[in-house]
Amino acid sequence: MLKKISNLPFRGTTEQEANLKAVIAECKGDKSMLMHVMQEAQGIYGYLPIEVQIMIAEGMGVPLEKVYGVSTFYAQFALSPKGKYNVSVCLGTACYVKGSQQILDKVEESLEIGAGECTMDGKFSIEECRCIGACGLAPVMTVNDDVYGRLVPDEIPDILAKYN
Repeated sequence: MLKKISNLPFRGTTEQEANLKAVIAECKGDKSMLMHVMQEAQGIYGYLPIEVQIMIAEGMGVPLEKVYGVSTFYAQFALSPKGKYNVSVCLGTACYVKGSQQILDKVEESLEIGAGECTMDGKFSIEECRCIGACGLAPVMTVNDDVYGRLVPDEIPDILAKYN
């Protein structure tokens, strides 16, 4: 699955930049610390937009392509921010055979964004996941820590309205 690049403008603060530069300064000259720096950067910003990847590449003295390659290879890294309300639709086998693709389609239609994206106001983001361990409730989606099961597409607008 390809990771989507953020559709939102970068809104990093000077404090975040200072924190990242401090991490880079501690690790500068040791290219084996790239993954550590990227993990710290994601902790600071919540995701790794291209602006942050450029800072890491320049600060660590590695090609931008390497930073981008690592950020797209490992599932722990995100290229888009999470919304205040992160909607996660399970596409594991049990959920999928019970209609979770239609649930995902309805969420995307309702929020007017795709999986891996965030609404322009930063309120909602959507992600696909594999098995959350609630197969008996299939199809399942979560909104942050709230779990919704045995869903049908027509229920999605009312569920999302609870978070507006």
